[in-house]
Amino acid sequence: MSIQPFVNTKILIVEEQPLALSYMKRSLEQLSFRDIQLAESSTVAKEQCKTHSFELIICSFDLTNGQDGYQLYEELKHKKLIKKTTAFIFVSAETSPTVVHSILELAPDEFLVKPFSIKELKIRIDRVLKRKHALKSIYAFIDDGNDSKALKLIDADLDKQNHAYSPILLKLKGEILLRLKRTDDAKHFYKSALELQKFTWAKIGLIETLIINNEDTLAQRMLASMIEHPETRLVALNLLGKLEVKLNLLEQAQQRLKEASSIAPRNISRQKSLGRIASLNHDYESNYNAMKEIALYAKNSIHDGPDVYLNAVRAGIDFALTTDQSEQIQRVTRQSQQYLGDLKKQFPDASNQAQIDVLHARIHYLKDESKKARQLIEQLDDEPAIHSVDAALDKAKAFHELGFQNKAQHLFTQIIEHCKHHKQVSDPITMRYIEQQQQERRDITMGPKELNNHAVNQFKRGQLEVAMEAFTQAFRIMPRNTSIALNLLQCMLDHTGKSGGTFNSALAKKCYQTLSTMPLDAEQHERFAKLLAHIQELGLSID
Repeated sequence: MSIQPFVNTKILIVEEQPLALSYMKRSLEQLSFRDIQLAESSTVAKEQCKTHSFELIICSFDLTNGQDGYQLYEELKHKKLIKKTTAFIFVSAETSPTVVHSILELAPDEFLVKPFSIKELKIRIDRVLKRKHALKSIYAFIDDGNDSKALKLIDADLDKQNHAYSPILLKLKGEILLRLKRTDDAKHFYKSALELQKFTWAKIGLIETLIINNEDTLAQRMLASMIEHPETRLVALNLLGKLEVKLNLLEQAQQRLKEASSIAPRNISRQKSLGRIASLNHDYESNYNAMKEIALYAKNSIHDGPDVYLNAVRAGIDFALTTDQSEQIQRVTRQSQQYLGDLKKQFPDASNQAQIDVLHARIHYLKDESKKARQLIEQLDDEPAIHSVDAALDKAKAFHELGFQNKAQHLFTQIIEHCKHHKQVSDPITMRYIEQQQQERRDITMGPKELNNHAVNQFKRGQLEVAMEAFTQAFRIMPRNTSIALNLLQCMLDHTGKSGGTFNSALAKKCYQTLSTMPLDAEQHERFAKLLAHIQELGLSID
């Protein structure tokens, strides 16, 4: 195809390296393009997009001054500064798997690896501009939110024999049917498309439709196949995680999202989902890791804000309170202080001092400075309304940890009522987590640290029944804490052997699962082996 019909295309080049920028401009000029604008940073690029309607944007992924290419493209799409009618090509010198998968999830029109020749550039530009030109009217209707008219144009084009862009038209049609919630039509359409050819997008669309229609077994079978192939593994993990949340298989869902996040860590929405599910599973370390990833990748992006840093600190405190590893506690505490420092630098005018005071109170509690923590929390005013669910939840936790049980329960109830009346502020997983926290803190009046210390002291004094109850409560809220699992299993065996008490094999199995899957140090390994031998001696079962 000749480039001639498109020489008047309005083009923006986004590149901060002067030599690369010069090479790109010169290459486009050699291809006879005339209307070329330059942007040496994401800031300039955004200003250009506010005042010009570009038909083609060629953007370096490797921007370092402020936003990188990923964050720029994400913001341009989010703020509708570019449309589907705009062709967007990423160029990148970095080709690590995480970068490639992250770019593919953003779905630009083309991805070109540096260095590249003018011939390669011409091929990509020819391809994308021809496609955008041929489907311009359809894309324009989609941009305007008029899916019904876009669908009519698509059907009219598909009626033409051997349309050059039939696969793309079919893909667009499926997406529109799902957006219009025409799930029965979508299901029939995707099945017909798969009979025509085994399109990956059609498999994905059919699975999404099956999940909506509660045809979960068939969706699982299709996903089991897709997850085995590298090219479809990421999207299959995402969909399987979504399905397993729906089926209340939260441990499995967490593992799916965790693996998907390791493949493409820059997806903030997925990291948030991972963190929420990990918290519900009492896996506070994984929640903390997800919040740290968000803090890392949200900086300079549309996701950046005070809550990013506040939530990282909250997750860190939750994790530190449920581990007995002093080095981890010290590391998390230092990192929390760093996040609070970053918060003040990034958002000096943000009105979040009350939230910071709550965090400082919880950090004092973590450091066994309960008096300072109480003084700090007691000076805070009671807010008549919930402005931030995360902040209110953090305050309720602080109340509970410091012994203000009635205040904690009242605030939990207030949060739940707020979420019920403002459904847009929380998803079902968040609601379940809040309700879980309220119930656990109603049943267990001690904070995590006091509870574990109380259990250990009662065990040392020979009060096995009291100790077993305390360890059971501690294990309920800290099921991944290997020390607590060992102590509980030891306590259960001693209680059974010395007083003839009933052995709770189901609870023992949970302890066994934790100790079999979590890392143990040498001393813990030795202790665990002795406990297993003792179980065999007593003829007990943990199956």
